[in-house]
Amino acid sequence: MTTTFTDETRERAREIIARYPADRSRSALLPLLHLVQSEEGYVSPAGVAFCAEVLGLNKAQVGAVATFYTMYKRKPTGDFLVSVCTNTMCNVLGGQEVYDTLAEHLGVGHDETTADGKITLEHAECLAACDYGPVMTVNYDFFDGVDSSTAVGVVDELRAGGRPMPTRGARLCTLKEMAVQLAGFADERDGAVADGGPGEPTLRGLRLAQQHGVSVPGFDPNTPIRSKAEADKAAAQAKAAEAAAKPAEAPAPQVGPVKGGDGASAPTGTPGNAGVGEPAPAAAATGSTAPDVKAPDDKSPQVRTAETRQPDAATAVPDAPGTKVPAETSPPAPRDAQEAEAAGVAANEPAGDGKPAGDSTGAQERNLNEASASADGATSTVASETGAQK
Repeated sequence: MTTTFTDETRERAREIIARYPADRSRSALLPLLHLVQSEEGYVSPAGVAFCAEVLGLNKAQVGAVATFYTMYKRKPTGDFLVSVCTNTMCNVLGGQEVYDTLAEHLGVGHDETTADGKITLEHAECLAACDYGPVMTVNYDFFDGVDSSTAVGVVDELRAGGRPMPTRGARLCTLKEMAVQLAGFADERDGAVADGGPGEPTLRGLRLAQQHGVSVPGFDPNTPIRSKAEADKAAAQAKAAEAAAKPAEAPAPQVGPVKGGDGASAPTGTPGNAGVGEPAPAAAATGSTAPDVKAPDDKSPQVRTAETRQPDAATAVPDAPGTKVPAETSPPAPRDAQEAEAAGVAANEPAGDGKPAGDSTGAQERNLNEASASADGATSTVASETGAQK
């Protein structure tokens, strides 16, 4: 088991963490788990400790994530992970037979690896390719419409050192090489993304659209995808043009006269340096009379969302967007209802360990005696109090 990761892995770990904001570095955990798997072939205890170290987490937090997702393997895995779909659609089409044949041919069961370390076999609940079933994947690349003989041919070629071409997708790679890509790094093998192509069922919708002339209005497939900087610049220019074309807003109407110190009326305005007749800045900007509340930037988005949906009645701004101050709207219960409730409580004694609430011991004993007499074939001539009520 590897206990010290290479300098390249540590450098890549720093690169992954740098993709996220400084206060959101925990989001890098998923690609980091793929990264350690790319070096060891699985997420070992040392890999869990490594992720915890670089992210400032404890190992239990990392382990909780690593054990949740099936793509993170917790024991050494072969170079090629062969997954056979045995869910409903593929099963009906013969997926279970394919899996059973491979298990017997390779001499392994679910999540087990062949003695040569080449292949790990697993049955998958769903591979999201029902229109190609039965399907199996090798390191998550698809082999469509397989049967027992074609599946055996694929694994035999893999064990012999070959790389059979998937039905869809690029050339096969090992599980470690795939983990590098899942960590967010390009596959540097020569021709790694060559060959392959989409399947006919996937293209069916496109062909129908072309046949009937269906397209998005104004769509140009040759339109280049702008970078984020270009998109931000275009958005800023559009916003500036909109602001320039927008007419100046008229001053807000006066609410009412305000008496000055000498008793004279004065227009409503902003105290301090605001000019006479000018509206308050908050009201001019938002049209609201509520006081401005500084955004709690030091709080997490989850806390801010929770506070917006369920504001505190003592501190919430009444007309803030998305908020509603809770109010006591239910009227007090009438006096007769209160009296009836009190009478019901008095008539029903608290429940003990051996009897339901409201039943007296005498009634219980009579019910038991009658049940015993009925079991012996005796007929009760006198109805009990409980029986009469029923």
